[in-house]
Order: sequence, then structure tokens, then C-alpha cells
Amino acid sequence: MERSAHTDTFARDHLPPLEQWPELLIDDNPDVAYPARLNCAVSLLDERIVQGQGDRTALHWRDASGRHSMNYHELLALVNRIAHVLVEDMQLQPGNRLLLRGPNNVMMASSWLAAVKAGLVTVPTMPLLRAFELKQIISKASIRAVLCDHRLAQEIENCRDSGHPGFCPELTDVRFFQGDGPQSIDALARGKPDHFKACDTAVDDVCLIAFTSGTTGKPKGCMHFHRDVLAMCDTFSRHTLKMQPDDIVCGTPPLAFTFGLGGLLCFPLRVGASSVLVERLTPDELLATVAEFGATMSFTAPTYYRQMATLAGKHDLSSLKNSVSAGEALPDATRQLWKKATGIEMIDGIGGTEMIHVYVSSAGKKVRPGAIGKVVPGYVAQVVDENFHQVGPGVVGRLAVKGPTGCRYLDDERQAMFVQHGWNLPGDTFAMDEEGYLYYQARNDDMIVSSGYNIAGPEVEGALLLHEAVLECGVVGKPDPDRGSIVKAFVVLKPGAAASEDMVKALQDHVKAAIAPYKYPRAVKFVDSLPRTETGKLQRFVLRQWTIEQGGKK
Repeated sequence: MERSAHTDTFARDHLPPLEQWPELLIDDNPDVAYPARLNCAVSLLDERIVQGQGDRTALHWRDASGRHSMNYHELLALVNRIAHVLVEDMQLQPGNRLLLRGPNNVMMASSWLAAVKAGLVTVPTMPLLRAFELKQIISKASIRAVLCDHRLAQEIENCRDSGHPGFCPELTDVRFFQGDGPQSIDALARGKPDHFKACDTAVDDVCLIAFTSGTTGKPKGCMHFHRDVLAMCDTFSRHTLKMQPDDIVCGTPPLAFTFGLGGLLCFPLRVGASSVLVERLTPDELLATVAEFGATMSFTAPTYYRQMATLAGKHDLSSLKNSVSAGEALPDATRQLWKKATGIEMIDGIGGTEMIHVYVSSAGKKVRPGAIGKVVPGYVAQVVDENFHQVGPGVVGRLAVKGPTGCRYLDDERQAMFVQHGWNLPGDTFAMDEEGYLYYQARNDDMIVSSGYNIAGPEVEGALLLHEAVLECGVVGKPDPDRGSIVKAFVVLKPGAAASEDMVKALQDHVKAAIAPYKYPRAVKFVDSLPRTETGKLQRFVLRQWTIEQGGKK
């Protein structure tokens, strides 16, 4: 590893042992041939000025007073002023961890860039996390400083309350932005210089600890280097999305989620494009945002696209050229519904916090029905059995992947499970055809074994979604004394469709006709909504809990 610029060496000291790292494919790949000294915030922002792109619009947003925009010169000046606050007022040192809390707005984006430029290790967190959840992250990453949107202050204040179960005694410096007080980051930054000398970080200094979302166990902190942030731009965005300077992007994933950090901030900055930052969007509002700002590319989860497809006719979407889906499996029924409504072929992708972003995807004419796609250039993949032997074409097994990014958990024994034999094992079940197209089956723990048959929950969900009465659904295994497990479906019906025994039979018959009959849901429960994470992922573990609750309404 290169000489670190960090005076606080916590992050490097708590990387996994080198023998537990995945093999990184960075040699002989010009896309990721970065210099030994690299600050990714400089590469994303300062270099746009050097290249003469300073007058291009970087960010758009709307507030109560109307529409606004900020060019690259203005964004750089704001980032530099915030960096001065971090170093001078908060006395933060290179390598210190900084917790960031905020919705998708200019100050959240600028604060992340400023912290990285100052050599800090950023720890962005989802806005909906509560004090007890924050405590686990703060303790795990040994965090003492926080920048937080003032509207999210309550949970941080709970973390500073010695009588609260989320109390974090290590928190010594908490500052707020988007506020009017004299000690707000906004006010302090206004009095700072527009220029800031970036920390001379190493290409493999940690700049981001991204904690996984939607898990049931202890949160896992995924440690990413400065080069990893650029690598996600120079692989998926460059080769699959082919983002260009004239692109205008928008979407729903939070900047605290690497899907959002890449798609809504890093990808556009890398090429001099622009991003529309909106704090909260319904499906209809996302479509309206596309129309209002002339967005060319959208990022959101499959459930949003399914709802947006029914609303697309209300909006002028003529500017939209690409739509990107990630976060969970994209049912083919949703892909076709969206394509019928808009004429746009969805760009599906599978990625993960451990890998920082998407590593399997295809776009345009390279899309193959039923497949997520091929590995993104720079990555390689294989499908293996339980003994880590590569299986043949069409055989279902565990996905193993490696590339210029990879899993490095923060001080976590689960590193040895995710990385084996130099390969990352994301926990997904796939089949690969002779041409290298990858067909998603399920998360490894979403496979339902019923009477000796392996049944992929997402496949059953995809069949159910083809029924005209189904709005959303989730499928899990329910313990059964005779079959081991049976398939149970939780179904949200469209308005006007009635829950009844006749509807149960109609859905069961529909699935039997669409896929192998043994895969049909023997149990169907109608619900008003499905449990999802803040990023839109279906929480199947909650559905599993519902199946075993005794006497509960679920």
C-alpha cells in the first residue's frame, strides 16, 4: 500500500488482513490506471475547472422559492469553504471519520466532497436511521464528529443524551447545516476562502465507509479507497451508461447509499454532467422532475418503475434516454411494462455496497431477455457450486466476481465469508449461458426448498406480477411439516381488485400456467403494503418473520 496521508490511522489499521482481500484486477487496465497520490474529490471537481468546464451546470434543485442551479465554479467554491470549516473550526485531521446525515440536497453533496477533499473518512447514513441504529455505526467506526441536516437533529441529539439507549459518549463535535444559526455550517462557510489545498491522500487511503442497508444482523461497514470511487465511474458509468457532459440525471436513491452516491453525484461530476437533487420523490414526482428539468437519465428501484409506468402518459418524458434500475432484482414484467409505457429499454444492474456499485449490467441492444447482463468491463465472474467448482452453462450456482473494486469490511469476521479464494461472493444465485449472460435466480437465502425442489422466490414474484390484479408482491418460504417449506406470497392488489378465495385461486392458476406448476404459491396473503428499506429493497426477512408469527394479523 502507498504511504498514507492519514494522521489518524484507524481506517487503515482496521482493514482486513491482506490475505483476506479479494484479488483486485487493476494491473493492465487503463481505465483504472490511477497515480499513487490521488484525492478523488479533486478528480471529480477540481479537474472539471482545469478542463474548462467551470461554467457548466453541476447541480439543479427546487425549493419554496423556485428552481435553482449551481455551476462547477460555484460548487467548487462551496466545497472549499466547507473544507475550511472542517479543518479550522472542527479541527478534524486526515483519517478522522465524519458521520454525514442529510437528504439529497446541495449541502449534503458538498459536505461529502469537502470531507473527502480534506482527507477525512466519510460515513454517510440513511436519513431514516434512529439513534440506536446510529449508535452501532458510530461505535463501529469510532466516530466523534457529525455533520447533519438540522431537520434530522433529533436522532443525533438522542445520541448525545446520556439517558437514551442510543447514547454515544464518543460524539464530541456535532454541527448542523441547512440552518440559519451563526454556528451552522452554512454560516461558518460563508466567511471562509474559496480556495482549499486538498489533502495529499494515497490512492488506497480509505475515503468512504458505507454501511450496508436492509440487513437483520450487525451493520457491516464497507471500506472504499479514493481509487474505488473513481473506478465505479470509469467502469459502469463509462462503459455501460456511457454518461456524457450533456446528461442531466435524477432519481431517488439517497446519497448515503452507494447507488445514489454514484448515480446522482460521482458519475455526472466525472464527465461534467449535471444532477437534479430532490429530497423526497414519489413515483409521480420523479416523472414530473424528469419533465421539468429535461432529465436524460433516471436512477431508481424496480418498484418505482412499475408504479411510474402507469403514470408515464401524464408527463412529457421526451428528454429521457436511459433509465437505470438497481437495488433489487428487476422482474421482467416490470421491464416490459416500463418499455411499453415509454419505449425505453431498462438498464438493469446488480451491484452492492461491498463492491461499491454495479458490476453486472447491459444496455441497449446488448440486453438479453431474462438476463441482467454481462459483467461490466474490468470485472470477471463465474458461477460456482458449494465446493467452489465452476459449473457449466445454464447450471444454477453461487455468483463469484472480481474486478478493480472489492469487499473490505471494517473489522468484521464476515470478511472470510464474503471473500473466498480471491473472489467476492455477493450472496446471489445465478446461471450463466455460453455467451456470458448472467441470469439472476435469487439471493442465496431466498431459495425455497419444497419437497426437494429448489424454487427461486423472485421467479414466482415475476410470474405473479404478470397478473392484471397484482400491484406488488413478495415471496418467501413458509416452514411446512410435510414439504419442508411451501411457497407463500404476500400480495398487494391494484385498486379495484378484491381480496377473496376466488382471487387466491386465480393467482395460483396463473402462476401454474406461467412457470412450472410445482412453484405456485400454496399460501397467499393479501396485504396493504410490503416492507421495504429506505432504498426500496423488499425486506424478505420481514416477510419470513410474518410467516412464523403466531396469532398475528400477517
